[in-house]
Amino acid sequence: MKKWMIWVIAILILLVILVVVFKGFGEDSWIKNEKGIYINHGNPLKTPAYVKEQQDAVICAIDLYENALTNSMDFDSQCLGTCKDYAVDIVNVPRSDIDNKVENQCEDYRNGIVNHFIELDKKGIVVRIE
Repeated sequence: MKKWMIWVIAILILLVILVVVFKGFGEDSWIKNEKGIYINHGNPLKTPAYVKEQQDAVICAIDLYENALTNSMDFDSQCLGTCKDYAVDIVNVPRSDIDNKVENQCEDYRNGIVNHFIELDKKGIVVRIE
């Protein structure tokens, strides 16, 4: 084989390696962690609308919690309100039977007005999103 063909093949292999290293194989995406929160896997180029919606709802849920805290609410297993398509509930950690009582869950979620929920503990930390 001629030297120039070896160089062409070497350059092509190098280009393929560079593309794989910098572009990846589509591993850059968003996945849910054990709490149901979307987290980035790798370095996604953009944030999908459903991830942005959840992120906005979490910010809103924490705002609801902080407003209730400012108003000296005595946190128990209860509904704080809704944020976009999410109901926001306070739950015990670990969960107790009171957390599963229908009257302590958000009415909008029970009635299908919102389709998801965010559970916060009594300190305002996200416990679970579904």
